[in-house]
Amino acid sequence: MSTAPRPHHTMLSLEQAVGAAPTLAALQERIRESRWCLDQVQHLIPASLRPHVLPGPLQDQEWCLLVASASASTKLRQLLPSLQLTLTQRGAQVNAIRIKVQTPGR
Repeated sequence: MSTAPRPHHTMLSLEQAVGAAPTLAALQERIRESRWCLDQVQHLIPASLRPHVLPGPLQDQEWCLLVASASASTKLRQLLPSLQLTLTQRGAQVNAIRIKVQTPGR
């Protein structure tokens, strides 16, 4: 049996680990901003469509909404002008909104 002392490992929460890594912290902030954007326009999306819409990447003032189907994409596309206007009025730094259909398994 070895009696050598073991190095002490400190357990970090996921939030602490992300905060300690600048790249992950920046990613976490972009995710938070994307969720905030969806919160700001959620009331404009019909209730039946809301479960099929997820916040996607927010990068270079372009926000992406992820939808479950082509039909959801078509319906959401009709709302883009009002979504964009609401985000602008609420101070979001979003100049464009993209819609991406998520394929199953991705």
